[in-house]
Amino acid sequence: MTHPVITLYSTAICPYCVAAKNFLKSKGLSWTEVRIDTAPGEREKMVALTRRTSVPQIFVGDHHVGGYDDMMALHRSGQFEPLLVAA
Repeated sequence: MTHPVITLYSTAICPYCVAAKNFLKSKGLSWTEVRIDTAPGEREKMVALTRRTSVPQIFVGDHHVGGYDDMMALHRSGQFEPLLVAA
């Protein structure tokens, strides 16, 4: 089954980024990682898209999920998985 592209804005030293990637991996999902610490313009792009400065920032397709805690809250409420089938 294919799912919308998952984009994860992250840095190398972010424990919540690692936790988010571990969760996605446990669900058998793949993602595109955008490192804002090694690509200078990506931080500004992330802030423009999300109005947030913290990482991770997670998108499923064009839907901004938020950070790790936001993603887990969606998962616990049963609202994360439907995002994966919405095209």
